[in-house]
Amino acid sequence: MPTPRNSTRERLIQAALELFTANGITDTTTKQIAELADVNEVTLFRHFGNKHGLLLAAIEEAAVFTQLGQTLVERADQADYIDQALKEYAIACLEALEQVPEMVRSVVGEAGQYPTENREALGRGLTQANRYVAEYFDRVIHRRQMQPNLSSESLASLLNGMLLGYAVIEFTSEFHELWQSRDDFLTNLVTLFLQGAIQPTQVESLDVRDLPADTVHLILQRAKKQGVQDYAIAYVLFGAGLSARELTELTRSDYHVKQIQVSTRQVPLNQWILEKRYGSHTKNPLTQWLKTRKDALPAMFLASENQPITEADILQRWADWTEGIPNEPGIEQAYQTWCVDLLIRGITIADLKILTQQTEAQLQPFVDRAREKLAIEQAIRLDQPPRSIAK
Repeated sequence: MPTPRNSTRERLIQAALELFTANGITDTTTKQIAELADVNEVTLFRHFGNKHGLLLAAIEEAAVFTQLGQTLVERADQADYIDQALKEYAIACLEALEQVPEMVRSVVGEAGQYPTENREALGRGLTQANRYVAEYFDRVIHRRQMQPNLSSESLASLLNGMLLGYAVIEFTSEFHELWQSRDDFLTNLVTLFLQGAIQPTQVESLDVRDLPADTVHLILQRAKKQGVQDYAIAYVLFGAGLSARELTELTRSDYHVKQIQVSTRQVPLNQWILEKRYGSHTKNPLTQWLKTRKDALPAMFLASENQPITEADILQRWADWTEGIPNEPGIEQAYQTWCVDLLIRGITIADLKILTQQTEAQLQPFVDRAREKLAIEQAIRLDQPPRSIAK
């Protein structure tokens, strides 16, 4: 149970926020705040000194933008859809600001009248929110091996600055023609960030090292000897092109006969891997593993003591399967092999973009590698004895 002192303080802050939101800061009086909080005006002065002291407390304790930033960071590990994450964050920020339009107008128009400590508190709040967004960019950039044109801190500052600027313009002016609609603004904002700020600058330098068919089949054979779960993991790595991290997030309900649900995208689970068939849609290494399960645990793959498998577990299994293989294949080469194989078999780059949630620029190295392999195969086929000319 809160103490009376805390209860009174909280009521005053809540009343102030309600009135600041409805009427603006200048037009809100301490008497109105005290009446709404059902306390004596003297009590307000005893707790906060004056209205600006109460505003200071409201700014510091109403951490809405910090909470939005924390939510964004929590989504960093699901950032296969970075454009969607950014747009949802932007929408949430603007919706939060829309709840307090009068307060935004007052902050913009009256900030010069605030004591230094109030402006410092506002700055601290914005800075803290910015740090969470910068942390999100850091995680996504590291995970996707991106080469941004700006630092994470600069990206976060620009994003939040643009959002606040949009809100100020919308709340303080009418009949402008800067953008057609909010959705138009958000679409352009996300496009600007993805294509101008955080898209890799040298995607073409990616070294695609797809594995030859005999190496892939050897890895699958070794995995099969290790057990039914190992065989299923290797099958999903090469048959669906998933990463070790994505494997750890799979649940049994994510598998649907011919495809697997990964976060918010779907990928096919191919039976044919480099011209060799591994079972059927209803009987393959993954279905065989799931049939052996006697537990009701949701995780698709398990470590010891029936705990969900971890990335470290999967990497160790990969190391066991590939021990002694020349050039020490890395687990990321399973994804690269999957992409190149699909392209060689005829999938379009537009469709591969949908399956991988990668941009065309990011997929271009895989396209180049597939073309290179097809060109070599074509040249080999042409290396035939010349036809004799009939006399």
